[in-house]
Amino acid sequence: MTDHVHDLQSVREATDRLLTAVAKLDNAALAGESHLPGWSRGHVLAHLARNADALVNVLAGRPMYESGEARDADIAAGSGRPVAEQLADLRDSHAGFLAETAADQDWSRTVELRGGVTDLASNVPFRRLVEVELHHVDLDVGYELEDLPADFTAREIDFLADRWSGRPEVPPTALASDDGRTWRTGSAGEPAVAVSGPAAALLAWLAGRGDKGASLTVSGGPLPALPPL
Repeated sequence: MTDHVHDLQSVREATDRLLTAVAKLDNAALAGESHLPGWSRGHVLAHLARNADALVNVLAGRPMYESGEARDADIAAGSGRPVAEQLADLRDSHAGFLAETAADQDWSRTVELRGGVTDLASNVPFRRLVEVELHHVDLDVGYELEDLPADFTAREIDFLADRWSGRPEVPPTALASDDGRTWRTGSAGEPAVAVSGPAAALLAWLAGRGDKGASLTVSGGPLPALPPL
């Protein structure tokens, strides 16, 4: 069962780590490439700030973004700002998100996200945590997938394995981490493909990051190609 109070505390801690890392960068570093193709570090930070605003909209019952085009334009417009402006925006948007979560609301209700996706309101804090943690890694500033908290990594593997479940383009696949945890993903049927390795490597493959599966052990067929997130 989701504990939104616990997840909100995790968001605070993860955001503190992110802000500390960003404060060590200079303007030239922000203009440098991130791990995300076509995005600078400034693009990643602008996206993180606007995502916090967007999740406020979700909790308030408004559309997450005005449109896909408006979302992309806001990220592009904010990408070239100096470090001080990026930090101020990250802090302000984070504070706005926390303020919205502190308001009286029904955490058991269903809310609508981007593209018509729905979820429980109580899952929104974890969705914000995913954004902060994975995009901190995407900044390429020394915070790696292996540095993510173990409980976060396991929960995000749970989420992504479920996301790819029932997808006909993904063969039935059994997943196992080195610490003994197991998952199942892909289309219906008995898994013929087995994928195993460190939890961080499983997460990298499921999230389309890192070496995208090169460090995993695969049997019963090739490593399945996953749809883009």
